[in-house]
Amino acid sequence: MAHPPPSGSVVLMDWYRSVEGKGFFSRIKRKEKRRIFGLLEAPPIPPLINVDTVRYKVFLSGKSGVGKTALAARLAGLDVSSVHYETIGIQTSVVFWPVKLRDSGQVLLFRLHLWDCGENALRRFDHLLPTCKEQLDAVLFLFSFTDHSSFDDLPGQIARGCDPSDNVVKLVVGTKFDLFMHTDVTEREVKAFQEQWAVPVFCIGGDACDDLQNVAPLLNTLAELLWHQDCVTVGAVPANESAVGDTSSRAGH
Repeated sequence: MAHPPPSGSVVLMDWYRSVEGKGFFSRIKRKEKRRIFGLLEAPPIPPLINVDTVRYKVFLSGKSGVGKTALAARLAGLDVSSVHYETIGIQTSVVFWPVKLRDSGQVLLFRLHLWDCGENALRRFDHLLPTCKEQLDAVLFLFSFTDHSSFDDLPGQIARGCDPSDNVVKLVVGTKFDLFMHTDVTEREVKAFQEQWAVPVFCIGGDACDDLQNVAPLLNTLAELLWHQDCVTVGAVPANESAVGDTSSRAGH
């Protein structure tokens, strides 16, 4: 993976708040809630509007109970269950997210195909992890602020989730950030991890409100890194042009 660009240098992070942005986001919403799209569905974009759709596969990795299924639901605008249950096999969902590129002003519609697989299923069936990693574009590595062992497992997750030679975008998401009374992972530990691994870290709270501002920081950064990675791959941007900046963020808090 190329060095991540400084946050906001590729896409306009607050564009979804603008009048123009709200017009595009109205295509993925219905009655102030985000629409649910199936695998063969897409937002109704008028034919006279020039918007390219770019497609990516995203795998959610993490120990059982850290909130992979809840995060996938939150990103897709689905209802988040208050009861934890182990994901059986592989569950997928589709997220559409429009962004505007900073330099060209072009609007892109990102189609993010989220793959979520239960930890026990991955251990029992050897073919599931290779299936999840096939033609993979990004991995979200999850840990819970209420479970230090899930944080300690991050290096192993990264080693299992993708090979060093793969052009795969990596993001770390810490869940249950708002449960201060039960926090097992300190912000100092998170900062040290980010500096050592050069991977952006996001912190997600437990509020399941379907509000764009709760998911915009994470989805915009994911879109930015995916597009930057593609530009580096085709040679449009030198791989060493950008340095790692302060990419940590708190979303949904």
